[in-house]
Amino acid sequence: MTMAAPALEAQFVTFSLGEEVFAVPVEVVREILDYAEAFKIPNGPDYLLGLRDVRGQGVPTIDLRLKLGLSKTVPTSHTRVLVLDIPIEAKVLTLGLVADRVFEVTPFRRDQIEAAPDIGVRWRSDYIAGVVRRENGFVVIVDLARLLSREDTVALDPHRAGHAA
Repeated sequence: MTMAAPALEAQFVTFSLGEEVFAVPVEVVREILDYAEAFKIPNGPDYLLGLRDVRGQGVPTIDLRLKLGLSKTVPTSHTRVLVLDIPIEAKVLTLGLVADRVFEVTPFRRDQIEAAPDIGVRWRSDYIAGVVRRENGFVVIVDLARLLSREDTVALDPHRAGHAA
């Protein structure tokens, strides 16, 4: 019996927030939708835009720009919502993530992916799964499970919202 060698590359969906390019693994992307206003949820975190109906399922939708400390998204004709199924601990969190623009599905070789940069001071970089250099800049690969804290996942779980202590 032979063991399969680890894949030399993986597929990612790239998207932008302003001028910066980010990526998430293609296997967590369920679908990409045009932007539409979400149903507001009172007392949610500031980055929680509300719920979006996705094929009969209420999907919490977040403004990733606000979660990363950037300015609020101003929707344009290019704004999209990536519907993601994010494995967190023993369950899967379905989440809508607003992006200024979605570019493509692209492969990155594992040897292209660098660790988060060390700038010599403590900063919130644990959400960076890696960085890929490209001709015109960098692509930051987002680790969504790390980006969302335990409190975030409780607040964003429509089955547990309102039941948290």
